[in-house]
Amino acid sequence: MGILNLTPDSFSDGGQFMDPAAALAQAQLLVRAGARMLDLGAESTRPGAVLVDADTEWARLEAVLPLLARSLPGIPLSLDTRHADVAARGLAAGASVINDVTGFSDPRMLDLALSSPCGLIAMRSHRLGQELHMPPYGDTAPKDAEATIVELGAIRDRLHRAGIQEARVLLDPGFGFGTTYLEDLALWEALPRLPESLAWPAERICIGISRKRFLAARAGTPDLPPSQRDNLTSAAHAEAIHLGYRVFRTHAIG
Repeated sequence: MGILNLTPDSFSDGGQFMDPAAALAQAQLLVRAGARMLDLGAESTRPGAVLVDADTEWARLEAVLPLLARSLPGIPLSLDTRHADVAARGLAAGASVINDVTGFSDPRMLDLALSSPCGLIAMRSHRLGQELHMPPYGDTAPKDAEATIVELGAIRDRLHRAGIQEARVLLDPGFGFGTTYLEDLALWEALPRLPESLAWPAERICIGISRKRFLAARAGTPDLPPSQRDNLTSAAHAEAIHLGYRVFRTHAIG
């Protein structure tokens, strides 16, 4: 899944692709490189990002999403949003997947999922009110992956109770979303047993590790800029592929 950020403040490429022509050029580049789906996001979820309302988010999408749907008819478009209104507009404009970083915790998003045949990506994250909770990443307290696995299981159960078919769903552990480095490390080291722990196949777990600070910290280069982390991303993807994972959200293909 090629990531296409339509934001002024995303952590690695904010502001580069807000213009429809630039967005289309980047989308075509990702597809030529091998992306089989594009994930469009118009609200940054980086640490410290400013929340935007649904109207602002849609204003960034309304020209780009239909353009990509027309120009790349064979490529599914995923819409990364936590707003039910934006998700509904996006589905009408050509999106075929809704990617919710709040795990469909909003009943309106769950209702929309029930009323549409679209694909769903449900991510685990921590929130404080409306804002994503982003603790200091340098926390050194010992951590394990159990709490994160339980939270992801709760999202799985929420969708199941709502009557949503599991075949429609990808679960996303949410690396870096309300986690410290040691929590991310524990979760990464738990990847071999994650499918069994969740009773959920590895090929329907979406790994969103691209350019994350976790990769730089794990490599001992915490100050490495996001734009220079693609080699670390590729190496991490190779590790996960070896374990049976098949779906990756990534800024660069290869």
